[in-house]
Amino acid sequence: MQRKLHPLERIVAICALVLVLFVSVGFARAGDGHQVRKIALRSSSALVQDAETGEVVIGKNADAVVPIASITKLMTAMVILDSGLDLEEAVVLNREDAVGMKGSRSRLRTGLSLTRGDLLLLALMASENRAAAALGRSYPGGLEAFVDAMNAKAAELDMNDTRFVEPTGLSPANVSTASDLARLVRAAHDYELIREYSTKGRATVHASGRPLRYGNTNNLVRSKYWDIDLSKTGYISEAGRCLVMHVRLAQKDLIVVLLDSWGKYSRIGDANRIRKWLESGAALGRSS
Repeated sequence: MQRKLHPLERIVAICALVLVLFVSVGFARAGDGHQVRKIALRSSSALVQDAETGEVVIGKNADAVVPIASITKLMTAMVILDSGLDLEEAVVLNREDAVGMKGSRSRLRTGLSLTRGDLLLLALMASENRAAAALGRSYPGGLEAFVDAMNAKAAELDMNDTRFVEPTGLSPANVSTASDLARLVRAAHDYELIREYSTKGRATVHASGRPLRYGNTNNLVRSKYWDIDLSKTGYISEAGRCLVMHVRLAQKDLIVVLLDSWGKYSRIGDANRIRKWLESGAALGRSS
């Protein structure tokens, strides 16, 4: 026979349930500022923002400072493109490019030669860690100068809660917030090559003449239901599953930031939940 709960125990249980629901729900606001129907998200931090006005459509723990994994590579790409370095120049991979990869797999081997442009493509589209590491290592002044440039760019963009220590995102010391990453996505969207490379479905590059085929780490770029202008995924155990996009949804250009999603597919699930929620008229001032 099940024991009846003491009134105090019932209160504690109810409070615990409310806390769980609060943590799992993102709060959304319509265009007129009134709160509308909530949306349940499995990402610990989330932000959906009007790309033109900056208006927050959905916000959940948007100012929490957390590891950002390979979202880092958007900053890596901007620093490379800002430098004006020759994208056709060959870069030979060396052992230094594998340092700190924590068992992360790579098909790029020491001694292979790729153009800087192909390294940039693989870093953005396929989230190739050794490609990003080679971009940073081959920067004028080396890796230390590159990281300094990353942090200087973050400061320029008013990403005040962001810190970079390396160009791949494998270090959990690369941290930011959903709010700061919305600024990063907005800035990265101004680079035509970042838009193109980050949304390619598949590509073949040549490493020392050998063809290597890669696919995009975000399957949504190949979906007919999505109109994505910019995309980047990320994952390390400390950061969970992460995803940022610049997308066209519900007749609006939006920035979507999802950090520390629970489970392998939950960031994609959250993205689809956001799309359906927006298209149902639950946001952007259309209905409650």
